Amino acid sequence: MYDINFTPFPVLSTSRLTLRQLTDADAMTVSSLRSDEAVNKFIDRPGKTTPDDALAFIQKVNDGILRNTWVYWAVCLQGCPDLIGTICLWNFSEDKTRAEVGYELFPVYQKQGLMDEALKQLLKYGFETIHLITIDAFVHAQNESSIRLLTKNHFHPAPDKQDDQNPNYLVYTLHHRTWKKGNHE
Repeated sequence: MYDINFTPFPVLSTSRLTLRQLTDADAMTVSSLRSDEAVNKFIDRPGKTTPDDALAFIQKVNDGILRNTWVYWAVCLQGCPDLIGTICLWNFSEDKTRAEVGYELFPVYQKQGLMDEALKQLLKYGFETIHLITIDAFVHAQNESSIRLLTKNHFHPAPDKQDDQNPNYLVYTLHHRTWKKGNHE
């Protein structure tokens, strides 16, 4: 069992992206992202988020980061502080060896390989820095783009697992040794 600590906050970078902590200044953009019909198509959450709801969400996220309950990044283009999406590790197992990944991206930025870049960096952080053994992803069975992203990154269906609250969701899983074997970058 490993102790995880997200202080100081782990800012991650790729050639095109910076993954940084959410701030209160992100409330309007988070409100737009969490209210976007296309983003919410395969996510079970309320359709509209007000700026006040978004601010409360940001504060909840940052409180969870301080308590080392989860880690949640704003995905931004290099050199621009505006978030274009989010990605997180959360729902850690009690022994801190397993977590769940979640992500979302404004539609205008989809199909450009940006979330693939962010996910690769998150996987590296999860497996190499906090020493996870397994990362799971819960994805709607009709969300073909997300399933492609996961399989491209060596996630495999976990037919023995299911989301009891969402029967339309599939569970994909990635073990550290599979990631390490498939990680050629």
